[in-house]
Amino acid sequence: MKSHYAITGLVFFFTAFSVNAGDNMKAFPPPDKGQTRYVLQLPGHDDESNLKIELIVGKTVEIDETNQYFFGGQIKKESIVGWGFSRYLVSELGPMAGTLMAVDPNAPKVNRFIRLGGEPFLIRYNSRLPVVVYVPEGVEVRYRIWSADPDATIAKEG
Repeated sequence: MKSHYAITGLVFFFTAFSVNAGDNMKAFPPPDKGQTRYVLQLPGHDDESNLKIELIVGKTVEIDETNQYFFGGQIKKESIVGWGFSRYLVSELGPMAGTLMAVDPNAPKVNRFIRLGGEPFLIRYNSRLPVVVYVPEGVEVRYRIWSADPDATIAKEG
């Protein structure tokens, strides 16, 4: 009889744990009016310490294909109180800026994805939690997975 209770207890424990682990989205509030929430569910890897995620936030606009452009703005990391999870927020997409090379005014415009300016925004790879990003409506979130060589190279003295 004791083993029956022990097995029932273990089944309950693992069921409760798997439900909580799979339902982490409860921690993330719905987006505010005028915002969109993007959720990245990352696949598991053997050694996630060698991986990073680059968050790329921007917008597709019709523009010339000669100049280089970027949007002002930044991605902010916020901790969700009571959960300890992180979420990422872009409160607004700033003005678009770019190079000023002369372009033929009759040249056709092209649709290009223009991203936030500045250094790449890299975060830790963690397949156990979703990556949740809040951006203004009409803004896209893209990402890249970066990987490091597991073997470090020895630097030469000099």
